[in-house]
Amino acid sequence: MWILGLTGSIGMGKSATAGLFRAMGVPVHDADASVHALYRGAAVEPVEAAFPGVTRDGAIDRAALGVRVLADPEAMKRLEAIVHPLVRAEEEAFLAKARGAGARLVVLDIPLLFETGGAGRVDAVAVVSASKAVQHARVLERAGMTEEKFETIVAKQMPDAEKRRRAHFVIDTGRGFPAAAHQVAGIVRALSGPGRRVAG
Repeated sequence: MWILGLTGSIGMGKSATAGLFRAMGVPVHDADASVHALYRGAAVEPVEAAFPGVTRDGAIDRAALGVRVLADPEAMKRLEAIVHPLVRAEEEAFLAKARGAGARLVVLDIPLLFETGGAGRVDAVAVVSASKAVQHARVLERAGMTEEKFETIVAKQMPDAEKRRRAHFVIDTGRGFPAAAHQVAGIVRALSGPGRRVAG
């Protein structure tokens, strides 16, 4: 079974691209969705203990937590030390289930794949990319997003050019999602076929 890491900076279209893999029948594990679920479950108690007052109605209030950690590297490290092991456990369960089902290819959708050292856990990496102008326009359309918040998030992510350099595959969503779907289909063929190979 081949494990493809899917990553990309904010606003590049990674979530929509993950949907293209799903539409082709490829199992996808979404690390962000896993975190969302954990913030309503297993992570609530330890996160609240580390950051008192971030729980609302039995779940972690992501906005309140963001205020506490976004501009504080030490606080972010404490949060990651709690959440990352829980996400990894769910990822491992996903991989075991996929292997048991005989999957030839799976995707791990991990926004900070390179930044967290996750590239070593996958067989190949696909980076979702677009121009800076497209990225900026997409992100600023999001509810509650500001220019300052956007710049803070981007500053914490590896530059797109460096991600592209490290990737085995680059999926360009700047030309629209029909074109991206064509690129995804090519990757699925390359990694699912009997003679599948990845350079580099």
